[in-house]
Amino acid sequence: MKKFRIIFLALILLFVLTACSNKQSSSRADQTGKEESEKIVLRFATWDSGEALNIQEKIARKFEEKHPFIKVQMEAYGDEFDQKLAAAFGAKNPPDVMYMWNYPSYFQSLEPLDNFIKKDPTIDLNDFYQGLFNYSTMYRKLYGMPAGFTTRVVYYNKDLFDAAGIPYPQDGWTWDDFKSVAKKLSNPAMEQYGFGVRPEPDTYDLQGIVWSNGSSFISEDGKKLESYMNSPETIESIEIFADMVKQKSAVLVGGKNQQSGEEVFEAGRIAMWESGIWPLEEFKKAKVNFGTVEMPAFKGKEVRGVISASAVSIAKDSKNKDLAWEFVKFFSSPEAIKMRTADLPVRISMVKDLKTDQDPLIGPFYKMLERSNATPAYLLTKNWDEINRNLSSAINAILLEQDAKELLNNAVSDSEKYMGQ
Repeated sequence: MKKFRIIFLALILLFVLTACSNKQSSSRADQTGKEESEKIVLRFATWDSGEALNIQEKIARKFEEKHPFIKVQMEAYGDEFDQKLAAAFGAKNPPDVMYMWNYPSYFQSLEPLDNFIKKDPTIDLNDFYQGLFNYSTMYRKLYGMPAGFTTRVVYYNKDLFDAAGIPYPQDGWTWDDFKSVAKKLSNPAMEQYGFGVRPEPDTYDLQGIVWSNGSSFISEDGKKLESYMNSPETIESIEIFADMVKQKSAVLVGGKNQQSGEEVFEAGRIAMWESGIWPLEEFKKAKVNFGTVEMPAFKGKEVRGVISASAVSIAKDSKNKDLAWEFVKFFSSPEAIKMRTADLPVRISMVKDLKTDQDPLIGPFYKMLERSNATPAYLLTKNWDEINRNLSSAINAILLEQDAKELLNNAVSDSEKYMGQ
C-alpha cells in the first residue's frame, strides 16, 4: 500500500511539472508572437533570385539585429518584377523599398532622397562613383542609391592570341587596332573569327561606342534627334560591326537558332567578345584562358562607357519612409557592400580597401566606370521606348548590310513626332 501511495504521488508531481512547463512554453510563445506582431514591417522588393537573393536576405537579417523593432519582409518578384511592382503602385500598396533601374517609368511613384541625405550627416555621396548617380536622377532629384553596376569591356581569348603570335590588347587601343587584330585572328575556313556581332544588338549597349566617337542618339537636353542619331559619327560607330561582318573578320552570333556569343567564345571560335560582367564567372568555370581590356577608342578621342546600373529606392506611398531610409542607407553601407559579393562594389573607399580595381579581370570594368559620365537616352526623353523601336529596326537592318545613312535618316524622320510630347 505504501509503495502504491509513492507511485501515485510521483505521478501527481509529474503532471504538475508538465502542466507548469507547458504553461511557461505557451507564455513564451505568446510573448514572442506578441513581440513579432508589434514589430514594424518594412517590405523590400527585389528582382534577384538564387545566391544574390540569399545575400539580400542575410543583409535584411543583419539590419534587423541592429533594429530589433523592425521586420524586413523580402518580396522576391523575379522575372515578374515590373508587373508586380506596377500593380503594387497602382493599388497604392507598394513595397517600402525596392530595387530599381527604370526611373523614367517609376520616378513619380518614388520618394526623392535629397531631403534624407541633407538631414543625414552619416551619408557621404562623394564616396560613390559619381557616374552612377546619373542613372537614378530625374529632373535633378535623386531617387535611388547605387546598388550594383557593370560597364562593358572586351573579353579576349589568350590562347587564340598566343597561337597567332599577336600581343594581348592593352588599354588605350583604338578601333583601328581592334579591326586589325580581328582580321588577323579570323580564319573563316576554320570557322574562327576575330569578333562576334549580335544581329539584333541592344541600342542601349551601343551608346558607349557612339559617345566615344563624339556623338549620341539624342541631344543632352532630350529635345533633338537630327544630327545626333544620324550624325556621321553615329553612322561610323554602327558601321564598324557591319563592315567587319562583311569582311569576314567578325561573325553574327546569338541570332535565331544560333549559339550565343558567350557559347561561341567559350568554344574558342571567336577571339574577342564585348560584354558586361555577366559572363565572367561562367568563362572561369569553363576554364577559358581569357583576359579583359577597356573598350577601344576612336583615334584622337577619349573612350567613354555606358553603365548598366541598379539602385534601391523608397516608395512615395511608404508609411515608414524614415525607417525605409535607414534600410536604404544600411544597404549602401560598407558593411552591407562587403556582404554583397554578387555585385561589384559601388563605394570608392571599398574598392580601394578590397583592391577590387587591381584584379586584372575586374580592373577594366572600373576604368570604364571612371569614363562613364554621360546620361543614356532613355533618361532624357519620356518617349524613348517609341523612338528606340525605330532606331533598333534601323540598326538591325544596317547589320544586314543595308545603307546606314538612309536607315538612320528614316529613323530620325519617323521618330520626330515623339519629341516634345
